[in-house]
Amino acid sequence: MRYISTRGQAPALSFEEAMLSGLARDGGLYVPETIPQMSADEIRALHGQSYEETAFRVMRPFVGDTFTDEVFADLIAKAYAGFGHGARAPLVQLAPGHFLLELFHGPTLAFKDFAMQLIGQLFQEALERRGERVTIVGATSGDTGSAAIEAFRGLDNVDVFILFPHGRVSEVQRRQMTTPAEANVHALAMDGHFDDCQARLKDMFNDFAFRDGVRLAGVNSINWARVLAQVVYYVSAAVSLGAPDRKVSFTVPTGNFGDIFAGYIAKRMGLPIERLVVATNQNDILHRCLSSGAYEKGEVTPSISPSMDIQVSSNFERALFDAYGRDGGAVAQLMDELKAGGFHVSQGAFETLREHFDSGRVSEDETLKTITTAQAQMGELLCPHSAVGVRVAEALRDPATPMVTLATAHPAKFPDAVEKASGTRPPLPNRMADLYERPERVTRVANDLAALQTLIKERIAQ
Repeated sequence: MRYISTRGQAPALSFEEAMLSGLARDGGLYVPETIPQMSADEIRALHGQSYEETAFRVMRPFVGDTFTDEVFADLIAKAYAGFGHGARAPLVQLAPGHFLLELFHGPTLAFKDFAMQLIGQLFQEALERRGERVTIVGATSGDTGSAAIEAFRGLDNVDVFILFPHGRVSEVQRRQMTTPAEANVHALAMDGHFDDCQARLKDMFNDFAFRDGVRLAGVNSINWARVLAQVVYYVSAAVSLGAPDRKVSFTVPTGNFGDIFAGYIAKRMGLPIERLVVATNQNDILHRCLSSGAYEKGEVTPSISPSMDIQVSSNFERALFDAYGRDGGAVAQLMDELKAGGFHVSQGAFETLREHFDSGRVSEDETLKTITTAQAQMGELLCPHSAVGVRVAEALRDPATPMVTLATAHPAKFPDAVEKASGTRPPLPNRMADLYERPERVTRVANDLAALQTLIKERIAQ
């Protein structure tokens, strides 16, 4: 299995090389050269299997010879051992034909744990074998950072730096990043919004002298291994609802497009997915693009669903690559136009995107009302992001096809918004009950590339 760049100008890499590299050297994102297929019989054989066994069978063809079967199975087992639910990603029925996929039972209470806990294990195994150490820098709108820190803290072969927008994440999200005491993790509160953090991260990857000097690696959703790990819960959920003998649709609250792109890969592998529905908050660039073909940046407006407060959706590049017939030159041209403010998707590519994706937008008031209604009528307390998904799913779902909405975070990560809507302040799980009492360790940084690079070099030299 080889991995190629969405911009067509970087060498093909193995799974291990693509995982440790993160972003391709031409600025593109790595994708598999070919998509492995699962037959109906292979999907049917997953009925009754554990989440770990499903994960092994789904991901194994993508890994190539990076890990032996025995080692890979062991790393998967370690990754999910700390989850708080035996099913790992349980399904809950909200209404006839509408199901909630609970992805918040990991150590940081968000869907990012499914990928990050596994990546932590994969990185450590690969780096120990190679006798190498890397510097991981990530940008987060809230959940990626805490999941990355939880996965990599205390590991011998990794230093971790997480950029998050100062004042634009929830208190629980911030404290999950700033309270770990391990010396190899560094929380950096950057002035600006998430897109600024993501832009500085990409600038670091594109500065090859710095990238090579600190052995830079990335675990944002630009990293293919992140997407791969998320493919598994689509397969697990669909099988639970009768796949391959029954089609299923999914609604995904998303800002960076990585989570729903994993569903697209599952569909490409042969999973019978009817529709993939993108649910956005008021920062609705994805909904606007999928409605009109125009991908035009606007201002980021802070919301009660902050993990979706994004105007530059990095993983959308992967979808565009396929929509343009895997033409790296065309994608590179679009990304150049994006730097100037935006681009228009060609008619043919737009039609290809619409074959797979629908979309909807939810306002702040609608998000709060959905939290209220879900508690009263469905008996489910939703975080604001999950509420965005449920609202769009209810509006767009076809009663003839089961709809699964991804619940991306535990309501306790956003207690103020949930309490405002429901009158209930969701408590943290017992294992995190002292989070508000732990001392914080954070560095405030300017939106300045040179200053960030200097800080990182100084910290890893200590």
